[in-house]
Amino acid sequence: YAKHSRAQEAATMQALGDTRCTAVIRHSCGQTARGAAEAVIRGGFRSVEFTLSIPNAIGLIADFSKRPGLVIGAGTILTVEQAEAVVSAGAHFIVCPCLELSVVEWCRDNNVVCMAGVYTPSEMWAAHKAGAHVAKLFPGAMAGPGFVRAVKGPMPFLKIVPTTGVTFDSCADYIEAGAWGVGFTGVLFDPEDMAKKRFDRIEARAKEYSAKVRAPKPHPSYLAPQPDPFQWSKL
Repeated sequence: YAKHSRAQEAATMQALGDTRCTAVIRHSCGQTARGAAEAVIRGGFRSVEFTLSIPNAIGLIADFSKRPGLVIGAGTILTVEQAEAVVSAGAHFIVCPCLELSVVEWCRDNNVVCMAGVYTPSEMWAAHKAGAHVAKLFPGAMAGPGFVRAVKGPMPFLKIVPTTGVTFDSCADYIEAGAWGVGFTGVLFDPEDMAKKRFDRIEARAKEYSAKVRAPKPHPSYLAPQPDPFQWSKL
């Protein structure tokens, strides 16, 4: 498998932080997934996550990861073997739907950016200690911006990215509350638009969503390095 360098790791984190939003694609047809990815990229998205439930997801990751200016993630990663396969194919970052420590630790040891699926503050802290770069708040709709704001109070060093349930109306609120970014799923890829391959509608929606999520000023916790108690403990 391909191990990332520290420079690649840093570049991926920089790109994700700059773009603030990831389009998360999960579909039963590989060609439809490809068309949807092309549409959101035309609409301004620079980060796209292909879940392993897509037929030939590895091929899509390999294709899109070669394109300059894009950050491509592999989603629904649950095992180290899957992580090795998608990184070998070219994935820039890995996303887990839950806190699978074996995957988080593998990513840490191989300089691969990892978004670990978490829900509670305890899970976020456990993921952070294990080496996860980002806390993927899943499902995001169950928590809300107020939850992100509350967690960031005592743990401002966390980079929280809510997914599933983040909407056009709420995306900027999450950023203002302290989210590092957001993941858009079904709200971006309307099921009827996907079924009828109405990619022009998805592109138009992507333009609106990406512009709105990038509008708020950066949260204060991301403007300066934050004290990290876990780093203190290793001194």
